[in-house]
Amino acid sequence: MRVLVTGSSGLIGSQLVPALAAAGHQAIRLHRGRAPGGPDLEWDPSAGTIGDLSGIDAVVHLAGVGIGEKRWTDDQKHAILKSRTEGTRLVSEAIAAADPRPSVFLSSSAIGYYGNRGDEELTEESPPGTDFLADVCVQWEAATAPAESAGVRTVHLRTGIVLSADGGALKRMLLPFKLGLGGRVGPGDQFMSWIAMQDEIGAILHLLGSDVSGPVNLTAPNPVRNQEFVNTLGDVVNRPTVLPTPLLPLKAALGGELVESLLLFSQRVVGVKLEQSGYEFQHRELAAAFRAVV
Repeated sequence: MRVLVTGSSGLIGSQLVPALAAAGHQAIRLHRGRAPGGPDLEWDPSAGTIGDLSGIDAVVHLAGVGIGEKRWTDDQKHAILKSRTEGTRLVSEAIAAADPRPSVFLSSSAIGYYGNRGDEELTEESPPGTDFLADVCVQWEAATAPAESAGVRTVHLRTGIVLSADGGALKRMLLPFKLGLGGRVGPGDQFMSWIAMQDEIGAILHLLGSDVSGPVNLTAPNPVRNQEFVNTLGDVVNRPTVLPTPLLPLKAALGGELVESLLLFSQRVVGVKLEQSGYEFQHRELAAAFRAVV
């Protein structure tokens, strides 16, 4: 398959591109600005321009402004939403206009769709939350409508916490944990729904060739409470986890809303559709996942 990838330099995209090649596919990157040549294509979401997607077999859309790097000012919130909705709509419209069209569109979303739900078990059938990130995810997924209306099989990748030592939440946690300074966040009873990078990539490859459509939770079968998450990481790096993570400095630096949403919200998400479609997880248990990536 000729697979177009947006966000190819990001945490997931940088791992997906070589995995596609290893699986016998041709990965084509969608670049902002001028493409370096070869089969790669160009786009400019702010200008609403994009290369011709005719002859592309599949699209994996991963691009979007990071949600945890900056305080959520009104401008930053607008940038987070705009980068997802406008970029996704542009790709979706290009898919619909292509001749021949891609047969499948895998578009990023996130388990932020569900909001803060305590101990409730969340499947793809669960309704959305009511906070900022939930609203972003709802609008993000709705932006794929042009491709869906054109009959293209469309999948919304509702990804959980991706475990990778190269970036994301785990990379930020590793240094303090290796120094023996890691510990629970807040009460420690909030659920964390995670997935090893190997399974994130494996699931995407699997979904390219499946017949699944609609939302798919990309999370391992065993979400854990924050206290178990930090204790398990401490065991793997052989360090104590007795000191709670101080929240006041984080809130001072990043703002209370961001910290609450990303660190204290409880989301007990299970990937029912992924396993029902025949995907077999490489890492179902957290300790094994940590050992594979740390």
